Amino acid sequence: MNRRDFVNALMERLEVTRREADEILTHVTELITETVAKGETVALSGFAKFARVDRPARMGRNPATGEAIKIKASRKARITPLKAFKDAVLTGRTPAKKAPAKKATAKKAPAKKATAKKAPAKKAPAKKAPAKKTTAKKAPAKKTTAKKAPGKRTTRR
Repeated sequence: MNRRDFVNALMERLEVTRREADEILTHVTELITETVAKGETVALSGFAKFARVDRPARMGRNPATGEAIKIKASRKARITPLKAFKDAVLTGRTPAKKAPAKKATAKKAPAKKATAKKAPAKKAPAKKAPAKKTTAKKAPAKKTTAKKAPGKRTTRR
């Protein structure tokens, strides 16, 4: 589904014109982009969480040579799908649509909520032994066979 298809689907669901649906989509994407660019996170419950991640400069190693290199600071966009979205994608089912709210004339009895029991928290061990530092061992150098210097060749007669 590309943008045009998305705008058409939005137009049908909201019963608005194509231009209004396109403006709505544009405003939503601009609002999310501006908010995340400021450094704030945007969490749309049941869909996704948008956040900016600032990574500090650090030291790394070149895997080919083992040489220490400096990796500069960077900024990334992180988009995390939330539970309802992941469940819908993994099961292949769309989430149940909520019926539009209707005004009720008669009062209904309040629904009772089932409370889930939490598992008891695990206690952390009292003390941990200090980690031992291990020294890196160098691999033994590979021996190469010496090539023989070209010499006189003797031929048989």
